[in-house]
Amino acid sequence: MSRKDIESIIPHRDPFLLLDKVVKVDYGKRIKAIKYIKEDDPYFKGHFPGSPIMPGVLIIEAIAQAGAVLMLMMPENKGKLVLFAGIDKARFKRIVKPGDELTIELELKNSRRRIGRAVGKAMVGKEIVCVTEILFALA
Repeated sequence: MSRKDIESIIPHRDPFLLLDKVVKVDYGKRIKAIKYIKEDDPYFKGHFPGSPIMPGVLIIEAIAQAGAVLMLMMPENKGKLVLFAGIDKARFKRIVKPGDELTIELELKNSRRRIGRAVGKAMVGKEIVCVTEILFALA
């Protein structure tokens, strides 16, 4: 799934769309997406000049956006909005810098009515960057 396809599902746009492509979907269960980390990504101007590192909150946002794509691909959620409702157990293991390819994987654990929980991770190659649980709400 291309970036254009992603834009047809979730409302995020540049500079805040943090997914470049979706490479695998198990509908209603899990998703795998990619974010190419480029030297000209806008957050590198201030985080940190001369030693650019992708902010951890944006790594978590990329995981959440993958979850939003997964949820909004379900026919019963068409036309809804997925909101970030919470985060638990977030851990960062490695920095992300320009030139890296960030792989995002998310697995839906449960979803009841309008609230759900998922477990996500981000990796560069086989190295884990971040693991977290996210809570979301459908509006």
